[in-house]
Amino acid sequence: MTNIFIWTVVVLTVLGLLLSLLLFRVARRFRVEEDPRIDEIEKLLPGANCGGCGFAGCRAFADAAVAAGNLEGRFCPVGGNPVMKQVAGVLGCELAEASPRVAVVRCNGSCANAPRVNNYDGQSSCRVKAALYGGDTLCVFGCLGCGDCVSACGFGALSLNPETGLPEVDEAKCTACGKCASACPRRIIELRLKGPRSMREYVRCINRDKGPVARKACSAACIGCGLCVKTCRHGAITLADNLAYIDATKCKLCRECEAVCPSGAISGVNFPVALDKEAVKQRIAARRAAEAAKAAAGQEENAKKEGSNG
Repeated sequence: MTNIFIWTVVVLTVLGLLLSLLLFRVARRFRVEEDPRIDEIEKLLPGANCGGCGFAGCRAFADAAVAAGNLEGRFCPVGGNPVMKQVAGVLGCELAEASPRVAVVRCNGSCANAPRVNNYDGQSSCRVKAALYGGDTLCVFGCLGCGDCVSACGFGALSLNPETGLPEVDEAKCTACGKCASACPRRIIELRLKGPRSMREYVRCINRDKGPVARKACSAACIGCGLCVKTCRHGAITLADNLAYIDATKCKLCRECEAVCPSGAISGVNFPVALDKEAVKQRIAARRAAEAAKAAAGQEENAKKEGSNG
């Protein structure tokens, strides 16, 4: 009995050693060499693993960048241009710098602007609330106020304002990773260009109902009147589905659209001087009068030329 036990131990030991040696040789033969630049790039990245770059984490981003050999279509919003310059140096490629972005809340349905008509008493989750019914106000497009975006932000850049009931973004902390935008079931959060000196104009509404319906739900809703489109001289504003939208790449920050908006749906932020709507409206009127006078003079001149030729 003792001999059987001893031989069993010996055979198992020898078998284990042989299998270990076999596995070692197989591992050596089929080993995949990993580019050391992956580790180098991963160390340069902030390590937030937020997914804002479109990859599962910082290492996945580094792996994809090394595999491609360039940074085309790849950008780390947390590290920004300074970190990406270092990554480009490791890869030995050119970097097209990206303009900084920030999350903006496209809803102005505060407690004052959008009166509550329902009282929700369920789980405090915007996603659950959106699945159950239209919300606490008559607007079925606006913020639900449960703070899913606040919970999703890993940088403490969002908070719920207890007075307005709306989320607010701390620009100094926002990395434009996009997690808050993904967490919002109503898609009211957008990543927009920060703009020069963080100044920007945007329509703070996503209500696509017709004007009277939208205005009844919220006094600050976009009513789709198109005044902003007619006023903008830069082609920066479009109107679709009863909702205006400002293209940040075309906007010149003249604030004329904000001045003529009858409902106050257009917001200008971080401007050093408060908007004087009346002064801007007078400027617009004077410009239009000058344009009309110039056009009339041109028509008169053309008429004289035609008369003399006749």
